[in-house]
Amino acid sequence: MGIYSIWEFLFPAEVAHEGLGVAEAIWNDMPGFEGYVGHELIRDLDDPGHLLVVSRWTTRQRADDSIVEYAGHPNARRAEELVSEPRRRFVGEAVAHSA
Repeated sequence: MGIYSIWEFLFPAEVAHEGLGVAEAIWNDMPGFEGYVGHELIRDLDDPGHLLVVSRWTTRQRADDSIVEYAGHPNARRAEELVSEPRRRFVGEAVAHSA
């Protein structure tokens, strides 16, 4: 089933639009990384600055390697400047799936 890397971004309301653009730019870069399968970018309907990214990878190592390689990229640095608290991430695997 693959590996999921789930990220949470919390952008203040005044930079929510820019934050969404930065998050989109980050994830538009991910197809260049080995092991990347795809992602969903989800925006909270009640708080537009609250975003989740659910990304899929072939292995945990590939997901972890992408973080190390991308950490210094201007998009990653800009996201860190804009968030109201540090981005959170966890890596998991699907234990159930429905159609």
